Amino acid sequence: MSETARVVAALNSCYDDLEALIGDLSDDDWAVQSLCPEWTVRGVVEHLAGIEVVMTDWMPADAETPPPFERMGAFNEEASGMSNQELAAKVGEILATRRQELAALTDEAFAAPSMTPVGPSTYGAFLGIRVFDFWVHQRDMAIPLGQLDRWDASGDKAEIALDEVHRSLGYIVGKKVGLPDGKSITITTSNGVDRQMHVAVTGRAGVVDTLENPDVTLTADSTSFVMLACGRVDPQEQIAAGKISWTGDDEWGEKAACNLRFTM
Repeated sequence: MSETARVVAALNSCYDDLEALIGDLSDDDWAVQSLCPEWTVRGVVEHLAGIEVVMTDWMPADAETPPPFERMGAFNEEASGMSNQELAAKVGEILATRRQELAALTDEAFAAPSMTPVGPSTYGAFLGIRVFDFWVHQRDMAIPLGQLDRWDASGDKAEIALDEVHRSLGYIVGKKVGLPDGKSITITTSNGVDRQMHVAVTGRAGVVDTLENPDVTLTADSTSFVMLACGRVDPQEQIAAGKISWTGDDEWGEKAACNLRFTM
């Protein structure tokens, strides 16, 4: 499977998950506070759908021009007058259009230069960030709704979501954790995505391919790790639940477990 097909399939699966979730919600469920402080479940749904409206019928002209984010305001105004059921139907229409567009996506278009939420890259990278956004936000809703177990924690969606954190580990370890020069850390995730990630601080913190004797080894449930990196869950609660632990330098292990947040 090409990378284009892999990311498109993952994003389509995210669409399926969102439609399945909102199709089962009661009016009370729509009003539940999500893990995003400013949004209810409905607010998260409007955000996810609104970004897909922005991306509908848009292909990047270059890596400097942003997508038409002004569409977001128009969509939010329209959505504010909808009932929950009307919004769910509208989301279905938006996602159906996006599925049609993605079905026609070529490898060349996937590789085209594009502005993304994290700076200049490619359209394919933007789509990967959309998978990350859906994956995290769906858990922002599912956890307070008590529905986390409805989704598999493994597979390409989870791998792509973890990729976004993995790429930022140099920043996380260097700036958020503050691991000092000369030290290193290995992070091992499991229970969904099995992966080892390594960061060494040599002047500045950076991701490396291997480490023979890291100063700290952090072990985490992969879903908890991503949600900690996104600032969604309390580190002490995850430590107490055994979702994240460490060996080696105890001081830096605890600091790492408690300071993974790099985005919100």
